[in-house]
Order: sequence, then C-alpha cells, then structure tokens
Amino acid sequence: MGTARLFVAIAAVLGGTAVAAGAFATHALRPQLSDRLLTIFETGARYQMYHALALLLVAVVLAQGLGAPGLLIAAGWAFVVGTGIFSGSLYALALTGQNLLGAVAPLGGAALIAGWGCVAVAALLGAGEVGG
Repeated sequence: MGTARLFVAIAAVLGGTAVAAGAFATHALRPQLSDRLLTIFETGARYQMYHALALLLVAVVLAQGLGAPGLLIAAGWAFVVGTGIFSGSLYALALTGQNLLGAVAPLGGAALIAGWGCVAVAALLGAGEVGG
C-alpha cells in the first residue's frame, strides 16, 4: 500500500472518530461535564476533524505529484501524530479533569504547525508543475 492510500485510510478513521466524539460529547457528556470541560472536549474533536481533512488533502496532493514527496509524507505523519497528541490530551483532560494533561496539548499543536509548514514548503518546492 502506498503512503497516499495509507493517509486516506487514516484520514477516514480520524474523520469518522471525530464525528463519533462530537456526538458522544453532545449526547452523553453534556449532562456530566462542566461547560469548560465540554468545550475542551469539543475543541479536541474539531481539531481532529480539521486535521483528518488536512491529511486527506496531503494524500491527494501526494498522489497527484504536486509537491515535494518527502515533505508531504513528513506533513502527513506530523498531522497524524499531532492530532493524536493534541486531541487525545484534550479528550483525556475533559474526561478526567486532570489539568496536567493540558500541558501536553502544545506538543501536539507544535506537530500540527510543523505539518502545515511542511505542506507550504512542499508546495513551493514542487515536484511536478501542473497548470504552471
């Protein structure tokens, strides 16, 4: 299986579980969590969905040969790892109330930012020009 196809599969899992997390927050957690913790959980789900879509975009760009492949692969893995750390730590914080878990989120955020930087550089360096 090629990396682009793997990224599509991971993006689909991340997107589906983001929808499930949002539904879980709305239907099961709303009566149990404070507004603050519910907002934190929902932020995790929102960023998970954003980066599922970003990973899907990386897969399409990679498959079409429209950017530097090494940087696109690095971006994809940064999105996967960053989403796991960022959203995962927010979910854990919301469900446990342990504020220390919030200190982990910036590490995931840094990985997400690095992923976007890799996408930008990959596009500028290019691999094959389509449409000039």
